[in-house]
Amino acid sequence: MISIQRSGAYWSDGHFLSPSEGAAAGFPAPEEAARGTIAYSILKSHNTGGDMRNLHLRFDAIASHDITYVGIIQTARASGMESFPLPYVLTNCHNSLCAVGGTINEDDHLFGLSAAKKYGGEFVPAHQAVIHQYMRERYAASGAMILASDSHTRYGAYGTLSIGEGGPELARQLLRKTYDLAYPKVIAVCLEGAPRPGVGPQDVALSLIGATFNEGVVKNMVMEFIGPGIANLSMDYRNGIDVMTTETSCLSSVWQTDDVVRRSLSVHGREKDYKTLSPAPVAWYDGVIRVDLGKVEPMIALPFHPANAYPIRVFKENMEDILNRVDEDTLRQLEPSERPASLRKKIVNGEFIADQGVIAGCSGGTYQNLMAASRILGGHPVGSDAFWLSVYPASMPILLELTRLGVMSSFMASGASVRSCFCGPCFGAGDVPANGGFSIRHTTRNFPNREGSKPSDGQIAYVALMDARSIAATALNHGRLTSALELPEPPADPADEPYRYDDSAYEARVYRGVGHPHPETPLVFGPNIADWPEQISLPENLLVTVASAIYDPVTTTDELIPSGETSSLRSNPVRLADFTLSRKDPGYVGRAKNIAALETLRRKNPADPAVLAVMDGYDPADTALGSAVMAIRPGDGSAREQAASCQRVLGGVANLAGEYATKRYRSNVVNWGMLPFTVKDIASLDLAPGDRLYIPGIRAALRGDAEEISALLLKDGARRPVTLSLPGLTREERDIILAGSLINFYAP
Repeated sequence: MISIQRSGAYWSDGHFLSPSEGAAAGFPAPEEAARGTIAYSILKSHNTGGDMRNLHLRFDAIASHDITYVGIIQTARASGMESFPLPYVLTNCHNSLCAVGGTINEDDHLFGLSAAKKYGGEFVPAHQAVIHQYMRERYAASGAMILASDSHTRYGAYGTLSIGEGGPELARQLLRKTYDLAYPKVIAVCLEGAPRPGVGPQDVALSLIGATFNEGVVKNMVMEFIGPGIANLSMDYRNGIDVMTTETSCLSSVWQTDDVVRRSLSVHGREKDYKTLSPAPVAWYDGVIRVDLGKVEPMIALPFHPANAYPIRVFKENMEDILNRVDEDTLRQLEPSERPASLRKKIVNGEFIADQGVIAGCSGGTYQNLMAASRILGGHPVGSDAFWLSVYPASMPILLELTRLGVMSSFMASGASVRSCFCGPCFGAGDVPANGGFSIRHTTRNFPNREGSKPSDGQIAYVALMDARSIAATALNHGRLTSALELPEPPADPADEPYRYDDSAYEARVYRGVGHPHPETPLVFGPNIADWPEQISLPENLLVTVASAIYDPVTTTDELIPSGETSSLRSNPVRLADFTLSRKDPGYVGRAKNIAALETLRRKNPADPAVLAVMDGYDPADTALGSAVMAIRPGDGSAREQAASCQRVLGGVANLAGEYATKRYRSNVVNWGMLPFTVKDIASLDLAPGDRLYIPGIRAALRGDAEEISALLLKDGARRPVTLSLPGLTREERDIILAGSLINFYAP
């Protein structure tokens, strides 16, 4: 089904050739042939410098939603921004439920609208569209680049190389700065054959994620989709695979384009944005992934990661063993006060019983997914027992067309709940199941508590990812887990989908002010919107206390700062910071605050006895106190910069990691003025809260180009030398850390 080749290969005339075969055919050297990829041509056209090894990129458009745009605009304002220098789209698809958090969410929306007017942006009110569907419909273009403050920023199926990053990187674009990175490796994803009826895009995506994530096959690389199988996929099908590439930990993705893309752009009134993109006659790729679409089966990704994927057939044949492993993962991930009921109790008379189905968002709520699910359900009732089904269209144009065709009335006749265009089911703010419930979702993630439960209140529920087609088949069977291939006649997905785009809802509600700022417009500040607290520059020496030590193989951004119940506080850095690591290490905030209080006292009076008592003999006049989080592999998941900024607000000065799960999290650490240390075999240090690291001369090291930093570990009454690494820090990243944050670095 999927084969992976981690060594490089030439692509020519529809075939892969080894380096020796390419040399025999007279092909150019790999470094030269690498310029033949689609990714190279797009990156080159957006690189503002002459060096393609070190890219300095400017994007064609940027986008944010209402969890992130307040902080981004506040950061850019503090750094001197006077208008948006490029199209900036502000959507309101995350904090859409304005009953949550009182007036806070709608206060943020009014701020966003006033900012769009003042600075010249595009404002999409709540319930109109989820961010990525709106960008597909309005901005994705062949050969373009888009940056957005959401990790699932993927419009590669249109030939748009898109990247999801933390807010500071968008602030840089607003300040007419560049997005800087070393030229990434480009991996060919060759699609062959055609999917069977009943196999959907989520099935292909979960197969890819399961084959690549754990081994880091495409980590921080660009996945370039090529091959004859693409012609057999509709636009929605391609988008459904593409948006999930984020979960492989790749940097971005891009696809070759064809008439299907041209027709889709034409339907949306943007045929001029189409270009034919394909590899050059000879192109070099740094690795190869081959996917036989015809062999992909309906999949299920069990808690707590999209990579924990199995064919539904295999899961049903081995339910006891697989669910036993999920039970053990639950104990490790959530650390409940008492052992929850085993998921094996969901097996009834040899069938696995789900409690809920959800089809939603940028991955599930597309026109064709909902159309396919409706055809499978066929108006038959989902039943009056515990199982229930919700569907969330990804945009108002999709909802309008499906309503016109009677699809939504068919869902309602089946007993399904039809909801608005909202991202909540993806991050835990919509359709929360009962305690112990099991939800199957065509959404993007199934991390712990992504369904909205709060473990601190003794609640545990679970999300598994599936395709809309198999969710509908399961709903047809009243919650009994059913693969769409088990249906007598699974519906086929046409490659050329019939779709009528009606954007009258946008015309009625969306504020379109790109390029037309009104600087006299006042910003509307709600009582929860607060400026970032002042951050100090990097001191000469550091005495760093470990405030939390996490030994899980991967630590998600959801664990660093919860995604659901805290979303209404995103615009208040100080209040939000109180939730840092609240699920994973509830003692962290208190520890970090104690260290921060001592640092504040040190700056006021270095000779204070309370300060001297914790300095271990080091000079408080030039040695600052700070905290750090240690984790084996932190930062998988969301692009939300709050995963790092909350640590900084609490006095964090560093992360200590074996490696960083994603570039975007490491960038957030840097942009908030923290040191992104890596430590070889970090687990062997056996760090625990309270252990300390004395790092002399750290400011001098950052002024220079040192990548290896000598430090002393103070643990159990002993001091021993350790080496901390800062690999790959650019000159500008060093200067940002020296300044104390990106805001300080760009302050006028």
